[in-house]
Amino acid sequence: MTPDVVAEHGLSAAEYDKILDILGREPNLTELGVFSVMWSEHCSYKSSKKWLKKLPTEAPWVICGPGENAGVIDIGDGQAAVFKMESHNHPSYIEPYQGAATGVGGILRDVFTMGARPIANMNVLRFGDASHPKTRHLIAGVVSGIGGYGNCVGVPTVGGECAFHGSYDGNILVNAMTVGIADADKIFYSAATGAGNPVVYVGSKTGRDGIHGATMASVEFTDNSEEKRPTVQVGDPFTEKLLIEACLELMATDVIVAIQDMGAAGLTSSSFEMASKGGVGVDLNLDQVPAREENMTAYEFLLSESQERMLMVLKPGEEDTARKIFEKWELDFSVVGRLTDTGRMVILEKGEVAADLPIDPLALASPEYDRPWVVAPSADVRVADVPAPGPIFTLLKNLMGSPDLCSKRWIWEQYDHLVMGDTVQRPGGDAAVVRVRDTQKALAITTDCTPRYCLADPVMGGKQAVAETWRNLTAVGAQPLAITDNLNFGNPERPEIMGQFVGAIEGIGAACTALDVPVVSGNVSLYNETNGEAILPTPAIGAVGLLADYTQAVGLAFPGDGLAVYMIGENQGHLGQSLYLREIAGREEGRPPPVDLDRERKIGDFVRGEIGRGVITSCHDISDGGLLVALAEMALAANIGVTITAAGGTLSDHAWAFGEDQARYLVTAEGKNFVALVEEARLLVTCIGRTGGVALVWGDQTLALDELRAAHEGWLPDYMAG
Repeated sequence: MTPDVVAEHGLSAAEYDKILDILGREPNLTELGVFSVMWSEHCSYKSSKKWLKKLPTEAPWVICGPGENAGVIDIGDGQAAVFKMESHNHPSYIEPYQGAATGVGGILRDVFTMGARPIANMNVLRFGDASHPKTRHLIAGVVSGIGGYGNCVGVPTVGGECAFHGSYDGNILVNAMTVGIADADKIFYSAATGAGNPVVYVGSKTGRDGIHGATMASVEFTDNSEEKRPTVQVGDPFTEKLLIEACLELMATDVIVAIQDMGAAGLTSSSFEMASKGGVGVDLNLDQVPAREENMTAYEFLLSESQERMLMVLKPGEEDTARKIFEKWELDFSVVGRLTDTGRMVILEKGEVAADLPIDPLALASPEYDRPWVVAPSADVRVADVPAPGPIFTLLKNLMGSPDLCSKRWIWEQYDHLVMGDTVQRPGGDAAVVRVRDTQKALAITTDCTPRYCLADPVMGGKQAVAETWRNLTAVGAQPLAITDNLNFGNPERPEIMGQFVGAIEGIGAACTALDVPVVSGNVSLYNETNGEAILPTPAIGAVGLLADYTQAVGLAFPGDGLAVYMIGENQGHLGQSLYLREIAGREEGRPPPVDLDRERKIGDFVRGEIGRGVITSCHDISDGGLLVALAEMALAANIGVTITAAGGTLSDHAWAFGEDQARYLVTAEGKNFVALVEEARLLVTCIGRTGGVALVWGDQTLALDELRAAHEGWLPDYMAG
């Protein structure tokens, strides 16, 4: 095997030497391909697993933490929520429609593989600067792909986030999250057991699409990356829907020993992972794998990432039971192998041995790197040095019409967010709320991350990402239970990038511990950079919480006129790394706002408790853009204005209005004694103003809601129209 061939497979010389030690011989090309995908960054987590082990993953309500297809938490009444978030960044840049669509398909399979019926999708999107010539094309393709796949499958897309920054010009982020519901005692796992048990292939036929997709996602882009289109899979949502129904029907029969979807690295990854987890071997006959193209080689069969495929181990003699179900749903079904007690993967093609590999040394002995890392310090920004170039309401209107803060209605209106009929709160609020069918319960779901914070201070940025999702769930009245993460970073071989990762992990771990929300699943996506220019560090957090009674959920819209609006929490006017600083002052600098986790916990628990008691009637956490942006969002949601009576005191108006201090909520409340109630809890509370009219009013300034709405709603449709 020549050094060039080894390098083309994404393996270093040291890694190839390790392969020689494991095998005691040179691999053939098929075997080299297997090592290549299994030891890719995307599949092996070789740069990150040292640090991932530090994250808290346990709680009494956690049924299954990281290591399976998705995380599982107990939500009472014998039911479980199953969820995960995963990236499809690299394919979505190369081929935006199919890349995004198959990202949705893959995460759906991760969830229903566990025995859960998917009930909701979310997504986290990051695009390049609006002025970049490719951005409009990428947005159109990605949004269409997400909507096209999710809408056809019939699972509502209920929320997410979308933001823009020049660092994503050559490497966009498309992170997809799915949540499902299962019986807590009927969770399915991927560990294959029982020598002699049949290994069956179900779903779509295998083609040549997606070969080396995992390897492609484990290197940085160059100017020639669009030549990698053949590595992008092609999805079929209608087949996915059939596959969901067929799998769930089979799961009701008690014949499945283990099940795994064929995601990254396809048949290779699924078979090796199942065998390794169960401590067994596999004899695999590629002649039995359903193929949609002629003359496919063993290499192509093993490395294809064709979509809508599953691998199962069945109880002995139950092949016909399963076959009838899959044939009824017009899906391929084939017995492709048997489990053995050899601990080896023996792959046959046309009666010959195409590959003979030890399973555990390959699956468990993948490289684990302790890469060098450094953290770059950042200096803070003095509020006094930040200008206010115009009246406050003019600045507000500019902010509300900026790419990050503008309404994303143009996006979510392309998604079916009402299918299945259980969506209680639609996109646009702090968190989506989806009813658990035939119960009073509901799940609250949210995603969030502030990459500019993570760049300036990875530890604080990691804390903030978790804290904000926790606040988002709290703001609708839900008890946060657990998170999934999608850790998007640049090239880990650069110490400053690895430092971002290490710091973010530290911050996420600290916040998860303090706020009692363990990590139950996740994904790492590295090498998100082009020609040496990395994305902003983006550790996206997806969080799930529980409402015992969905009718108690509150939203951000003011419930009526004549209501006092209160801010709970402290306003210090922190402008470092704020959107105000970037969008108005044209500066990206400073430290992010500090995150006090004890204060987050204390204030959030109070707010959630008062929502549950019916005292707080609307609620919105204060985050990007600060206090005045949050107030404007509440007013627009209700089409009810506010007369602002508070002022900044010792703070300048723009710092008071647009500072991004953490651990703050805006609320309306029933009763006359709300201030006393908050003060009794030893929390800070300020009356900001009173609802009424159709404008924002502050002293001698007035901003009509219609004018504000035009700025807020107009940017994205106008931009996409060209």
